[in-house]
Amino acid sequence: MKQVVLALVFASLGAPAYAQFGGILDKAQKIHDAKQKFDDLNVTEEEEIKIGQDVSAKIRERFGVVQDPAVTKYVTEVGMVLARESERPKLNWTFVVLDTDGVNAFASPGGIVHITRGALGLIHNEAELAGALGHEITHIAHKHTVNAIRKNKAVQLGTSETLKDRGPFLDKIANKAYEMVLENSFDRGDELDADKGGVALAEKAGYAPGALADFLTRLDDRNKDQPARNGLFASHPETKERIDKVRKMAGSATGVLVEARYKQNITYVATPITSIAAVPEGSSGLTGSTASKSDKEKEKKEEPPKKKGFGLGNLVPSVGQQNQSAQVSASGGARGIGPDRAAKGGSNPKIVRVAVSDAELAAFKKGIA
Repeated sequence: MKQVVLALVFASLGAPAYAQFGGILDKAQKIHDAKQKFDDLNVTEEEEIKIGQDVSAKIRERFGVVQDPAVTKYVTEVGMVLARESERPKLNWTFVVLDTDGVNAFASPGGIVHITRGALGLIHNEAELAGALGHEITHIAHKHTVNAIRKNKAVQLGTSETLKDRGPFLDKIANKAYEMVLENSFDRGDELDADKGGVALAEKAGYAPGALADFLTRLDDRNKDQPARNGLFASHPETKERIDKVRKMAGSATGVLVEARYKQNITYVATPITSIAAVPEGSSGLTGSTASKSDKEKEKKEEPPKKKGFGLGNLVPSVGQQNQSAQVSASGGARGIGPDRAAKGGSNPKIVRVAVSDAELAAFKKGIA
């Protein structure tokens, strides 16, 4: 009789117990699937290169490209000397000079480094250029952009999405990468790592490794009256701390500046920050962000308080220029971004292809003396 009663009890509890157990299994399966999706977010080098090409195309469309093979070749030679010493020397390294007065540089995943003619105008010698390019090369060599997206789960797969079709997934990563690169939104660790790499690569090539700090100091002085989010200083760490760390990294190491060759090849003059023309407010591609309207509104709310007022710097423009400059600065300030990030660009996005042979590069390296 007892056996019959127990049987009836288990029978009465069986259905809900099984359903509960099934629910647990379902949750476990979802957790497993989510983990599998996250593990599968690894990006191959081929995919990284495709992402970088997409990012570069957007950056070039935003700022345009200087159509000068001589300038491009010179920047490429400096860049290749450094890239060959990096952890990923065999990437198809490409160096692009962007056609804008804004002072900035961008590293696209997979080996494409961009630097603006505004930055070239503010740089004083080849060693400073090496430090700046070395910084961007390190971002690429250490896969900072793609790794940050994966680590922070910045790209989420929908519940119905799979990774069998990599196309939409890579498009999402490319869009997020473009936003990160354009807005210089690397975290503190990645920025310091890139500075360390820039110093190390410059020193390996024979340049004065502390020259990067000289350029950053000049850029810091230029940005002193600008919003916190302006160009190369749109991200952490704080500028003064960053410069101090770069000087400590360089230590007492010696090297050369190669100023004469730089001035022979680069004749741009930096435009006063108060005279930089900006993209009209509301124009597409202003920040280049592919974020939704709600994301942008959220970002706007989270921005730090904006600094009021913009200094004229060392050069005082004419009255007419002052009025225009005030409008540019006020417009940039209202958007919480600096003139370098809002700067207008050229109309031609075409990459200038240049070839640098091993013999040419060897001869170029002899000039680092």
